[in-house]
Amino acid sequence: MPNYSIENLRVVLLTGPYGHNKSRETLAFCAQGRTVSMVEVTLGNGVTGLGEGYLGVFAPTLFAELVQFLQSRLLGKAADDVGARVREMRQACDYWGIQGPMRHAIAAIEIALVDACAKTRGVPAYVWLGGARTEALPLYGSGGDATTPDAMLADIEAVAELEIDVFKMRVSGGNGDVERTIWTLERGADRGIRVAADMSQNLGQPPQTAADALDYVTAVHAGTAHRLAFLEEAVGPFDLEGFRALRAAAATRIAGGETITSAEEMNQRIAAGVYDIAQPDASVMGLGSVAEVCAAARAHGCTAAVHAWGGPVGLMANYHIAFAAGGRLAEVPLLHYGLRDRMYVEPLQIKRGHLTPPLAPGFGVALDAGIEREFPFDPRAVYRTPGTLPPEDMTAWSARTSQPDRVQ
Repeated sequence: MPNYSIENLRVVLLTGPYGHNKSRETLAFCAQGRTVSMVEVTLGNGVTGLGEGYLGVFAPTLFAELVQFLQSRLLGKAADDVGARVREMRQACDYWGIQGPMRHAIAAIEIALVDACAKTRGVPAYVWLGGARTEALPLYGSGGDATTPDAMLADIEAVAELEIDVFKMRVSGGNGDVERTIWTLERGADRGIRVAADMSQNLGQPPQTAADALDYVTAVHAGTAHRLAFLEEAVGPFDLEGFRALRAAAATRIAGGETITSAEEMNQRIAAGVYDIAQPDASVMGLGSVAEVCAAARAHGCTAAVHAWGGPVGLMANYHIAFAAGGRLAEVPLLHYGLRDRMYVEPLQIKRGHLTPPLAPGFGVALDAGIEREFPFDPRAVYRTPGTLPPEDMTAWSARTSQPDRVQ
């Protein structure tokens, strides 16, 4: 019998260059690079597993402290009883950590345990989690925070090359962004691609109202024959009535939930009709919780679409649980992040806009000393909120009939 005893936990913080100088996210929030916060678990059989918590984008040193708090409660216990280990971790801190940052740390450890167990058996993680419920997972391309038309067109071309038919852009909802959205809707339509909009109001200081978001949608739809595929995080995370109001009034589907840290809260929102599209993230709430959300979404006619905007382990964990739990849609990031490519054991297999089930054992990610030397942790590289964008020439988006040169 394999020795599944948990022998060691190690926090791994890495930072890598991210995005480009025409990306709003890069310029405003993470110009120093992007940090990932990971946990490496070592079993008694010598196999290691990797997990990731999204918290490292914002507070990597806090993530390290939270994992250290949990470490002594896990050593010597069986990694293959993942459910029991998750319950024990939650019981140790639910008095003060029933939601929020601690759930990110628990999620990272849960992911690492599954990775190590699946590697021990020599199977992909979704197989260890019960098998794939779908043969191919539909994807939408996520980026669209370009400050110039040529950079936006490059994102659209990347989506078209993958034969993905939905492209998500980021907007704030101001008058300039109305023109920017119309421009993108029309350029996407030229290539058979629908466009969604992420308003990122979970970062709003303060967030806009449902009336503000509705004004944006109305202005966009008045300016073009094309319609938004969906509208994401259009109001603040606590404005449940605002989400419901948009579902009733906006001529598009309403998405949200990436910041929710428990299945209980997400499922209450789904049952209450808050979202058309619920967006759980395994690196935020954990694998088991995402599976619960997928089940609740099916029961209430809601689409479960995993949020996948983290590092390599977080992305692969979300894809694997989407396969295992019957997720209906997944995000694929377009902004370049070399650390992801370095840690993938095999490239993502995307065919006709769908991700096919990975074949590598575990989550298909690997870490070695060379990667750790190449991407050392930079404590300056944290996501700064609220961010400040440099001035943009928004008039560049108003020439709707002019077509920039096609990206080669």
